[in-house]
Amino acid sequence: MLLVVDNGSIYTKQLTDFLIQKNILFEKQFSQSLRLDSLSNYDSFILSGRRKNEQKINEINSKTIRHCIKNNNKLLGICYGAEILALTLGGTIRKTTSLQKGIESIQIMKENSICNNTIAVFESHSYEISKLPSVLVSLAKSKNCNNEIIQYGESPIFGTQFHPEMSSDGNDIIEKFCSL
Repeated sequence: MLLVVDNGSIYTKQLTDFLIQKNILFEKQFSQSLRLDSLSNYDSFILSGRRKNEQKINEINSKTIRHCIKNNNKLLGICYGAEILALTLGGTIRKTTSLQKGIESIQIMKENSICNNTIAVFESHSYEISKLPSVLVSLAKSKNCNNEIIQYGESPIFGTQFHPEMSSDGNDIIEKFCSL
């Protein structure tokens, strides 16, 4: 069963609507009320974006990430979800010089199981992953960001700096992730 961890993104409804449309079974829980002892009830996770930085949300998402790594669960971190994935594992993020918002062309640099070729996706963020820890690999980049899609080694743990729930190519990524 898939758990969507809702961190307060304005785009979470588009994500859950897409999952419903594709008949992908999931539960959604708000990160603030997520019981960490319930994580073993799920085999895959999507961490949504967020609106504001809150220490409690960061801690819950980091614990969810560590749970996924320990148990080899699938994980897709979206925007903030990718950023907290990088931070949890020793990477860094930085404030961008300007808000990144709109359609962006992403170039896939490394073969992977969720996307290929060049894709068009929706960006909406003012922070970005600036340094990856050695355990994360960059799979894709754009003219504005070198770490648009990241992966934890060869495991089914991914992060997207963009919002895949907001574009056709991005929806393909979500669907491929769910079918892994």
